[in-house]
Amino acid sequence: MSSQTLPLAREVGQALLARGWRIGTAESCTGGLLAAAITDVAGSSGWFDEGLVTYANASKQRLLAVPADVLDSQGAVSQPVVEAMVKGVLARGADVAVATSGIAGPDGGSDEKPVGTVWFAWALAGRVFSERKVFSGDRVAVRAQATEFALSQLLQLLEADSPT
Repeated sequence: MSSQTLPLAREVGQALLARGWRIGTAESCTGGLLAAAITDVAGSSGWFDEGLVTYANASKQRLLAVPADVLDSQGAVSQPVVEAMVKGVLARGADVAVATSGIAGPDGGSDEKPVGTVWFAWALAGRVFSERKVFSGDRVAVRAQATEFALSQLLQLLEADSPT
């Protein structure tokens, strides 16, 4: 992980504590790195609810209620799937959620979805946000960049939704 990951996770934690919110994660390509970054912060039990690594499509369906027809028609690395994943985490009781699904490589890519493609979704305050990024580097680099980006964007969303 990058040197920015732990400071970002700390800031996310402070923002969540200020609101009394708990976060949950649903991860595919990041394989638990996002939850690990969050729980690397001392005191994260005060704001971390749960992390699910739903690598297989069957687990996305079973644990997050991602519809099979969406997986079949769009593929696991898609906006509809990652948005369904983040909504599935909210349905389990989190106040805020982050989801990742992508192709970390070294194979599995296509012209439409090259290696390094990652879809993200964030849910907070009744809204869902999603974004697609394409990262470069090897598997380790893609997963690390995805983890940092997920936290960075979450922090921006939390700051934009600052309590008054």
